[in-house]
Amino acid sequence: MRGFGAGFGYLVQGQKWVGRHGRWFGFGLLPGLVTLVLYAGALVGLGYGADDLAAWATPFADDWSSPWLGALRGTLTALVFVFGLFLAVVTFTAVTLLIGQPFYESLSEAVDRSEGGEVPESGLPLWRELWISARDSLRVLVRVAFFGILLFVCGFIPVVGQTVVPALGFCVSGFFLTQELTSVALQRRGVEFKERLGLLRGRRTVVLGFGVPLTLSFLVPFVAVLLMPGAVAGATLMARDLLGETPGDDRDDPFRKNDQAGGNLPSSGGDQGVHHLPH
Repeated sequence: MRGFGAGFGYLVQGQKWVGRHGRWFGFGLLPGLVTLVLYAGALVGLGYGADDLAAWATPFADDWSSPWLGALRGTLTALVFVFGLFLAVVTFTAVTLLIGQPFYESLSEAVDRSEGGEVPESGLPLWRELWISARDSLRVLVRVAFFGILLFVCGFIPVVGQTVVPALGFCVSGFFLTQELTSVALQRRGVEFKERLGLLRGRRTVVLGFGVPLTLSFLVPFVAVLLMPGAVAGATLMARDLLGETPGDDRDDPFRKNDQAGGNLPSSGGDQGVHHLPH
């Protein structure tokens, strides 16, 4: 549970960071708003068409009597919509990050800069960064689709399909959601896709502590958009710690001195668990 709490702590720290830096919060909302409109339209369309899809997929049941026909197609319709919602939650971040690549790159760099030490830069042109992000997001989507289909099939198992499977679905979503968010900072550091997965698997409880609450909150309309800037900031803080990076010696920074004097930052010998970043 300590690891889960640590992961949730990164999420909270990221939201506090953007709360203290309103310009970055507004800056980071724009890509999420665009993606939200696109996904809302897709989910509305799926909601209207899921029953027709269920009927098309089960022609063998056309002659079944009530209530068996309704039970089968009603269950299948619900599973189709849940599967679509599962994919939407997981891919929302990937699409938002792809649309907002320049926005979130700048936000992540600002977090690194305020934490002290070097601010890694990929040195790649924008088109190359977009290509790498799209390629890696496709790799994530393939993995998510595999687990999604597996969980979809397991959803027909009595009791287990209605209890264990949804919980596993949230864990899978949370893991890959965190993978997408940390990729903003890790890609700038030249960390390859497989190495990123290895880092996250090594700290699985921390990753789930960050990703599962975020996944659950993303189910509420508009919340995903509001939390995205802080999620990127929190994921950057997590990425720094996963790689063992330590803040630089910024005791001569007047902004940091003012924060320490005001009690917003610990001194060099105090508790390092609080993050306060200069404007």
